[in-house]
Order: sequence, then C-alpha cells, then structure tokens
Amino acid sequence: MKLSGRDAARYFAKPEPHRTGVLIFGADAMRVALKRQEVIAGLIGPEGEAEMRLTRIAASELRSDPALLSDAMKAQGFFPGPRVAFVEDAADGLAGTIGAALADWREGDAQLIVTAKQLNARSALRKAFEAHNNAFAVGIYDEPPSREEIEAELARAGLKPDRDAMIDLTALSRMLDPGDFRQTLEKLSLYKYGDDSPVTSDDVAACAPSSTEAALDDVLNIVAEARSGEIGPVMRKLESQGVQPVGLCIGATRHFRTLHAAACDPGGAGAGIARVRPPVFGPRRDRMVRQASKWGVHRLEQAIGILIDTDLQLRSAQRAPAMALMERALIRLAMLGAR
Repeated sequence: MKLSGRDAARYFAKPEPHRTGVLIFGADAMRVALKRQEVIAGLIGPEGEAEMRLTRIAASELRSDPALLSDAMKAQGFFPGPRVAFVEDAADGLAGTIGAALADWREGDAQLIVTAKQLNARSALRKAFEAHNNAFAVGIYDEPPSREEIEAELARAGLKPDRDAMIDLTALSRMLDPGDFRQTLEKLSLYKYGDDSPVTSDDVAACAPSSTEAALDDVLNIVAEARSGEIGPVMRKLESQGVQPVGLCIGATRHFRTLHAAACDPGGAGAGIARVRPPVFGPRRDRMVRQASKWGVHRLEQAIGILIDTDLQLRSAQRAPAMALMERALIRLAMLGAR
C-alpha cells in the first residue's frame, strides 16, 4: 500500500507492529535516514538494538547471499519483543529477493524495513510494497515539513511553544536540513530543561544556528541605529578577528537590502521582515522592524547606493586602505540615518 501526507506522518509517529514491512525511499538520504530511525525506534524501543532485536543487512550482502533476509525475519531472539530486519540502500535488483520475503512473512516474524534512493513509479521494488496488502511504501520528498510533522518533532523533544515561537520554528524548519532542525530542537529541549513555561521567540533565537552575518550584527546595528561614535572601536575589533572589508560590505548591503524590502512591503515593516529568508528571530526581528520603519524607503535607497559605490571601490585598483574606506562608508551611513 502507498502512504502519503498525514497517513505517512501518523505511521512514522506510531508504527504498527503487526505490519509486514515498509519501504522508505527518496533522493535526500538524510530525510530517509531520519524516518527510518523513527520507525525502528517506534517498533523496538530504545533498547531494541542492544537486545539484538534489530538485524542490519547491507544491500551488497543481500545480493551475495539472498537467504540472509529470510533468516533474519524468521530467527528467534533471546529477548522478547518485536524484531526488525533492516535492509539499507536497496535497489530494483533486489526486488525479487525482497518480494519473496514479503510473500513468505508470517505473524511473529521480524518486520521488514527497507530504505532506497529515489524510485520512479515503474520501480519493481516500489511495486512489491505498494501491491502488498500488509506493507507500506512511503516516498520522502525534498519539501518543507507539514505542521503535523513539526508538531510531532516538538512533542518528541518535549517542547510546548507559544504562538510566536511556533511561527519561528515553522520558518526554521523550512530553512534547515531535517537533521539540523532536529538537533536544534534537542538543543532547545536542553535549554528549557527544568523550565515548564512555554517556549518563546527569545528561546528559539538563543538556540537557532547562527547565520553567516552573526559576527557583523553589532556593527550593522550600530550603523542602522545612527550611533556613529561607536563604529571605530567595533571596526578595530572586527579587523583583529580577521573580518575582510569586502565581506563586511557584502553583509552591510544584505542588511540594508533586507530593511529596504521590509520598508517597501504593503503590509508594513513587520510583515516585510516576516517574509525574509532565511528568517529573522526574536529580538533581532523586532530591532530590524524598528530600523526599517525609522529609515524609510528613500534613505534606505541612498544607503544601498553608498554601499554599492563602496563595493566597487574595494574591488578596484585604488590604493586607499580597504578597511579605512569601509569604515568611512559606515560612518556616512550612520550620519545619513541620524538626519
């Protein structure tokens, strides 16, 4: 049988031990691996592998010895409980062997879990599972997780977000790879350990992976908030950390383009910042909304013009010290913002 959408999400969250097996296939190996781990953990529990109730079979081993799968499914373990025979990286060349194992399965045998790369609709392996009345085939596609999948991940991590935090986490799930998103939730769970209050946007911001512009945030906020007197010391600090003028110019241009897009949004700066990708979280989001509202479209366009001219100068054959040139541009921007 073929599973998709909510049915697949429910099955992964609570796999049924009386099923013959499941084929999980997809182009993204990480997504497939995470779903496979979830199913196996749901069937045999956290101690299943230690209790030898999980048999792993590589596709290459099964091609060499087709009897391995049947033996693994029929074998009786020392410990009671459900058992799993897991075949990794299967392909259509094993469709006959795996199809025969599906047909020979009886109640009490180990459940068969098979993973594969992307399979088209004509795949013999996929058809073997889809045609079976007690087995499933699930395609994992490179698309954003559904709200139900996100809620299942949150429940697994023991997290209860408030409304704003849920918006942030949903945006984060679309930005990160599945494995990175799960690690972020685990980090958030540790961050909230012993704290029963709902997860807030500030909590998400504290645990979200740092963006590439994180090291530049201080100077960019100083410039956008027109605090020109503070630019010099921060620039010395950035220079000592090895930040390059061109990289700083690129970061500043991206920051002011984001503010410009927010200021131009028909729904206001807040709605514009909410549409930014990658998303902006917590206090940083509120700060950028205030900056966009204060600057306005016209001055932000002037600021972007200054940064484009500076970028051209930095990449030209001019002999002026590059960091001094960049510092002068940032001071001009701060003074423009103070008008």
